[in-house]
Amino acid sequence: MLENYFPVLVFIVIGIVFAVAPVITGMVLAPHRPDSEKLSPYECGFEAFGDARTKFDVRYYLIAILFILFDLEVAFLVPWATIFKEITLTESVKWFGFVEMLVFIAILVVGYVYAWAKGALDWE
Repeated sequence: MLENYFPVLVFIVIGIVFAVAPVITGMVLAPHRPDSEKLSPYECGFEAFGDARTKFDVRYYLIAILFILFDLEVAFLVPWATIFKEITLTESVKWFGFVEMLVFIAILVVGYVYAWAKGALDWE
């Protein structure tokens, strides 16, 4: 029974070797000559100004979360669109698939209108 898992073990070992070997090779073969320029923090070519721990406005995170939410919901449309032709060929599934997608899009629109009405998309 355990001999069935041997290929999996070999695959895991090969994966670990491929992941660890470049790191160890880089540590052994790469030159290590640190100086003050290499050890200084890089801030886009400018000297660091201000505190790096400044707080972001909550609206930034809200818009980012809304973008991810609607982006993922649109990603659910892709599988439906790829099999749309097969859906329309079957009479019993044709209307079910169409109505199902209309309900999904209606939920998307309601969520979008709600976010808009609450002012989540306004940036002052």
